[in-house]
Amino acid sequence: MALSSATLKLTSLSFSAKKTNRNPRNRSLSFTITCSSSFDEPPKPSLTSSSSTPNRVSSSSAPKARFVARQKQSVSVRQLQRPLIEYMSLPASQYSVLDAERIERVDDNTFRCYVYTFKFFNFEVCPVLLVRVEEQPNGCCIKLLSCKLEGSPVVVAQNDKFDASMVNRVSCDGTQEGSLEQQITSDAVIEVVNIEIPFAFRVFPVGAIEATGTQVLDQILRLMLPRFLSQLSKDYQAWASGDTSRQPLGTGEI
Repeated sequence: MALSSATLKLTSLSFSAKKTNRNPRNRSLSFTITCSSSFDEPPKPSLTSSSSTPNRVSSSSAPKARFVARQKQSVSVRQLQRPLIEYMSLPASQYSVLDAERIERVDDNTFRCYVYTFKFFNFEVCPVLLVRVEEQPNGCCIKLLSCKLEGSPVVVAQNDKFDASMVNRVSCDGTQEGSLEQQITSDAVIEVVNIEIPFAFRVFPVGAIEATGTQVLDQILRLMLPRFLSQLSKDYQAWASGDTSRQPLGTGEI
């Protein structure tokens, strides 16, 4: 089974999927972020301080941002001879990884997930998530253990400069056990906090950066959850039809 003398206005955010000729895990999402900005004239340095040592912003005093996104989506599944609730109650050790291009099994309950590469203000970002699955009576709860960023150097430099949490509750409605049509629901919340804003972005208000980062996370969830639920539905159909191979059905495509 995201200087007070600057303003930033996000005017559009769009996605397009594309392939690269590198490792299949590097198939990427291309974000187009259109912004309009205006800058006041920066203050001129004081003559009395021209000979003094420049001030350095310490890590502890650097401005911080917070991104939060939540999506809840469902898919209808036609129940076959083997009931959906039985499939949803399988132990994690029997889970299919669904997409071998994107997910690696670490142990019975732990998985490494390679999220699609995307661009954020022209910087490539590829999150690598380590998640643990907690079994529940009508599904499971997927929790983030750690997140590592790959991609552009400025992005990689942000590792250890933020805290991330994610919970994805995957369930079916046990009250509809006898119904031919049932639903699988995925309810995911991602929160990234204490993000140290890189120096190049400090000309923008923290609120504008947070709004943009949150919108990016929200769009990622809007793309990923339907795909995840579709794979889960197909895996149930294979399992319910007697296929016990648990072979992944995904191909790394979005």
